[in-house]
Amino acid sequence: MLITLQPSYIIEYTLMPIKKRNLYLSLFLIFQMLCIRWIAVYPAWVEHYYSNGIYPVISSFFRILLGWIPFSVGDLLIFYFLFYVLRYVYRLIKTKFKGFLSKILEIVAFCSVIYFSFYLCWGLNYYREPLSKNLGYQQTQYTTDTLETLSYHLVQKLNQSQLFITKLDTLKVVNPYSQKEMYALSRRGYDSLAKDFPSFKYQFGTAKSSLMSWVQSYNGISGYMNPLTGEAQVNRRIPKTGFPTTVCHEMAHQLGYAAEDEANFIGFLAALYNNDPYFQYAAYRMATRYTLFELYKRDPEKYDAVYQRINKGIVKDFKSSSEFWLQYENPLEPLIKRGYNAYLKSNNQAKGVASYNHVVDLLICYFASTKD
Repeated sequence: MLITLQPSYIIEYTLMPIKKRNLYLSLFLIFQMLCIRWIAVYPAWVEHYYSNGIYPVISSFFRILLGWIPFSVGDLLIFYFLFYVLRYVYRLIKTKFKGFLSKILEIVAFCSVIYFSFYLCWGLNYYREPLSKNLGYQQTQYTTDTLETLSYHLVQKLNQSQLFITKLDTLKVVNPYSQKEMYALSRRGYDSLAKDFPSFKYQFGTAKSSLMSWVQSYNGISGYMNPLTGEAQVNRRIPKTGFPTTVCHEMAHQLGYAAEDEANFIGFLAALYNNDPYFQYAAYRMATRYTLFELYKRDPEKYDAVYQRINKGIVKDFKSSSEFWLQYENPLEPLIKRGYNAYLKSNNQAKGVASYNHVVDLLICYFASTKD
């Protein structure tokens, strides 16, 4: 009798009726993935019809709808999602995996909806044409000498900026603004930037402080943009001297520039074009750090020579920033960064997290084309 009942028992607990909706959505996920691979081959199409066509409408809609809300709606959605996942797993275990295959299909169907929403609301921007092409920059493999020259130039500008604020080269810059004030000032920088770069015009809303700043600190994250709500969130705990460029970086993502090096570059420009000295200091601070990091990888001796030119007050600022992140180091952080690295590589950024440093390519092109 046990032999005859065993199969029916298995069927009862693993093959519950499958909803056609879940089946169709699961199949649709496969179709979507194939479409993304096809779209990736046509960046000009993405640039024209999506990044400069559909996306600005979607982005403006979300910023008008949610921009006035003082807290992050996107963070609340993440909290709800995590609660839903934990509840789902608990109920699955409680029912002893009854209808397991049906449940798996339900999960895949849910992922299909998220996948579609992600690429419709923002993700297709990963496949647009390079920013360098749109700006008319001729990017080539730069030499170490070129990198060294830029490093000296940026250090000079950073020193001047620090000295203008503190009046003494040994004093550390202390940003006097509240986070709310910096969000408002960031808009002003973009308004100024749009006069020379109309494609960087920013309208409606601004960035917000994340409700998950404590978690983000342990994950090594300064900020992020939620693609499903169009909100730019900033880690409220990060040092204030680098806060302006982080805000401007996340706002660049809102404008549809998904690549991290491009968002870094636009964030640098938006802070630099701001007539506020603390924003300009943050701009040169960020550019100098990225440039020196690349110089160190190529020639540590030249790096040391350039680093010796930095004002002592700036060195103190750099050390304070490093100490801030060191206090949040934990065993999970490398795993999270590895996952984020895989995410970036799967979205047309072959260098993964290293793509942040490719802002140096754009900086070299920018300073070669300007008298600054």
